[in-house]
Amino acid sequence: MRNTKKIISPKVLRAASFLLALFIPVCTLASEINSHQQERLIHLLKHDCGSCHGLTLKGGLGPSLLSERLVTLPRELVVNTILYGRNGTPMPPWKTILTHREVEWLVDYLYSGDAGEK
Repeated sequence: MRNTKKIISPKVLRAASFLLALFIPVCTLASEINSHQQERLIHLLKHDCGSCHGLTLKGGLGPSLLSERLVTLPRELVVNTILYGRNGTPMPPWKTILTHREVEWLVDYLYSGDAGEK
């Protein structure tokens, strides 16, 4: 049996590392939420989320989404609740409508306290 294992040359490895280093910032920029997306997410928050959590997000069918309540919860719990919903409650999963990055932006927005002011 012949050994077919190939060794990557240092030149190829350096070139691949260089290209990867160039590509990573592009991926980061692509995941940023632009102002148009932010407006869309705020509209969704006020209207879709607000239909259960109250138009002022102080609570209704669902609990308050104001920052003073949310700071008592782990951030990842809130992200996962939005993405996957909550069994046995009216909270639906939003993972088919929102990206993980959009949900993270929404959670940051909620934790900032800005959502309750507007």
